[in-house]
Amino acid sequence: MKFCNSILETIGNTPLVKLHRVTAGLPCPVFAKVEFFNPGNSIKDRMALKMVEVAEQQGLLKPGGTLIEGTSGNTGMGLALAAVIKGYKCIFTTTDKQSKEKVDILKAVGAEVIVCPTNVEPEDPRSYYSVARRLAKEIPNSFYVNQYDNLANRDAHYEQTAPEIWEQTDGKITHLVVATGTGGTITGIGKFLKEKNPAIQVWAVDSYGSLLKKYHETGQLDMSEVYPYITEGIGEDFVPQNYDMKVIDHFEKVTDKDGAVMARRIAKEEGIFVGYSAGSAISGLIQLKSRLKPEDVVVVVFHDHGSRYVGKVYNDQWMMERGFLDVKTVRDVVGARRNQPLVTISQDEKVSDAIVKMKKFDIEHLPVINNNEIVGAISEGGLFSKLIDDSNLKDAQIKQVMQPSFPQVSMDMPIEKLSSYINKENGAVLTKDESGNPHIVTKYDIIQALGS
Repeated sequence: MKFCNSILETIGNTPLVKLHRVTAGLPCPVFAKVEFFNPGNSIKDRMALKMVEVAEQQGLLKPGGTLIEGTSGNTGMGLALAAVIKGYKCIFTTTDKQSKEKVDILKAVGAEVIVCPTNVEPEDPRSYYSVARRLAKEIPNSFYVNQYDNLANRDAHYEQTAPEIWEQTDGKITHLVVATGTGGTITGIGKFLKEKNPAIQVWAVDSYGSLLKKYHETGQLDMSEVYPYITEGIGEDFVPQNYDMKVIDHFEKVTDKDGAVMARRIAKEEGIFVGYSAGSAISGLIQLKSRLKPEDVVVVVFHDHGSRYVGKVYNDQWMMERGFLDVKTVRDVVGARRNQPLVTISQDEKVSDAIVKMKKFDIEHLPVINNNEIVGAISEGGLFSKLIDDSNLKDAQIKQVMQPSFPQVSMDMPIEKLSSYINKENGAVLTKDESGNPHIVTKYDIIQALGS
């Protein structure tokens, strides 16, 4: 029989996948190292297990002990999996900018999660770093993992991830691109690859609001570079010990918006449901397009799975509230129809006339007019239920069966806000353009606009 003795044995040996659409404008092939194939859905499973094993070997972690760590979510998941199999408890601190999904997933695998404020200095006693360190001192038989300064982090990638990439590319890799936070992934992989071929370029993708790029370029810890940002899992407001800046050839900063929008593109255009940092990594690579040649072979690390971000990056409302999506309005919907005239029906016409018009124009909703004023509405659904009850109604006048007029909205209203107007009971809204001409917007129109 072929089987794994525990879920931990499934960590590693993740696939290398060639990208096509999102990198179409680049001169060379680009491959994604898709790390969400690890059991905890992220690359952090590798280093989490390694840090636990090293702690056990060094006698720092004893049976029945408690793992304590500050995490943005993914490292916590890897540690939690190791803890489940090995019999440890877990207490994790995280920040209030992390997605709710990450916190819920950590709790699902038995971890206790303490949410701390984001916008405080690392040394502040309220920061998730400080709270984790304090708990490690207070709780007996506990081990503070400290992924930032624990060098087993980068050792895991030197020993595992890097050899996989080297083998999968037949040693042809010329560029490694990593959206980096703790420094373990980029330093561990980069060190191995440069030992194999010193010409390989190692590019780090950083976030605006992080000090890593300036530190790499100047050696200065400039706190004026630090300010709140939305991107999760990358960038830092200090320099973890896992970094060996000599391994990294270049840092490239990417905006919160570009990373989020690109993550959604990767999901839609490549069929790879990735996390936020993958979008940042590809955006950073595209910004560096001029440095690439046709003969280059680029590998980009996709750290984690999109399921961690369904309430944020993959939520239209969240994206729009931050200005990350181009907002479509009622005006855009009307304009897309090239200002076709509004089809109406008089209140004095018969129900049978309405049925004919609906069939002729392939529509479900008709505004009802009287002396060129809209006085009511009828819909295919409403007529259907009435005719089922009384088939003779087809000869009745419209005014006998009409419903209240469709709600009136502004041409500048974002279509996402129409959900409070268009619902099961009401299938359309009316609007007027600058010339006073009326237009109708239906559920179908909205679906078409959002899908385009």
